[in-house]
Amino acid sequence: MTRRRRIPRRLPAYLALLAAATGLACSAGSAHEIRPAYLDLQERSPGLFDVLFKTPMRGDLRLALTVRFSGRIEPVSPILARRTGEALVQTWRVRAADGLAGQTIGLVGLETTVSDALLRVTFADGRSAEHRLTPAAPQATIAASPRRLGVAGTYLSLGFEHILFGFDHLLFVLGLILITPSARQLIAAITAFTAAHSLTLTAAALGFVHVPQKPVEAVIALSIVFLAVEILRIRAGRAGLAARFPWLVAFAFGLLHGFGFAGALSEIGMPAGHVPVALLFFNMGVEAGQLVFVGAVLASAAGLRRLMGQLPPWTTLVPPYLIGSLATAWVIQRVAAF
Repeated sequence: MTRRRRIPRRLPAYLALLAAATGLACSAGSAHEIRPAYLDLQERSPGLFDVLFKTPMRGDLRLALTVRFSGRIEPVSPILARRTGEALVQTWRVRAADGLAGQTIGLVGLETTVSDALLRVTFADGRSAEHRLTPAAPQATIAASPRRLGVAGTYLSLGFEHILFGFDHLLFVLGLILITPSARQLIAAITAFTAAHSLTLTAAALGFVHVPQKPVEAVIALSIVFLAVEILRIRAGRAGLAARFPWLVAFAFGLLHGFGFAGALSEIGMPAGHVPVALLFFNMGVEAGQLVFVGAVLASAAGLRRLMGQLPPWTTLVPPYLIGSLATAWVIQRVAAF
C-alpha cells in the first residue's frame, strides 16, 4: 500500500507568512497594474497604413511614449485621441514611401518604464508581424517574411507576463495552496483550475462565448473573498466546501478566471492567419507562469521553515484576513466601475 504524500504539518505556518508578504505586495497596486502598450499598423493600400496606438493610463496620466520609424514616413491625417477605459487610444494614417518591410519601429520613452508593448504590422496581402517591445529592447525590425515562430514566442511571453502581474489570479492560486492539506489534493486543484480556465479562455477568444468584462472582473475578486472565508472556516475547525472538494471549487472558479484571461487577450488582439498559434502559446505562457508561482511559493515556505523555526499559531490567521480584505476592496472598486 502506497503512502499518500502530505505537505509537512508545520509548513502551513510558513505559507501563511509568505501569503501575508504576497498580499502586502499585491496591495501596493491594483490587480492588473502593469498593462502593455499596443501599436498596430494595418496596410490599406500599398504604402498607406492606418496606425492605432494604445497606451495605459493611471488617472489622468499616461505613459509618455512616442512612435519612431527608421525610414521615410509621411503623416497624411491628423492624430485623433480618445480615452477607452484605462487607456488612451490614438489613431492616424501614414504613408511609407519605401514600405515598412525592413524598417525599424520603436517606442521612444519605453526604456524608462517597467511596461512592455506589443507591436503588430499587418500587410495588405494578409501577412503580419508581431514583436514584443521591452524597456531593454524598445524597437524591432519588421521582416519581409514574418514567421510563425515569432508569433509563438511573442504570445508565450505575453501569457507568462500576464499571469505574473495578474495579482488577483495569483491570490486565488495562493488561496488554493493554503486550503489544500496534501500535495495530491493541491495537484488536483491546480490541474482543475488550469483545465477550466483553458476552456473558457479558448471559447471566449474564438468568439463562441461573449461575457461582459467588468462583471467578470468583479466576480473574480469575489471568488478570492470566498476562498479567504473558507480558509478561516478551516482555521476554526469547520471544514467547508472548498476544504472538502478543493478541485471542484478550483474548476468552477477557473471557468470564471478564464474569461478574465480572455479579456486581457482581447485587449492585445490576435494576428490574422496565426490565431491558433497565438491562442495556444498565450495559454501555455499563462500555465508556465502559474507553475513558476506555485513552485516559488512552496520552495520559499520550505526555506522559511528551515530558517525561522516554529511560528506562533496566530500567524495562520493573517493571510485569510489580508487576502480577504484586499479582494473585498477590489470587489468594491470593480462594482463602482460598472
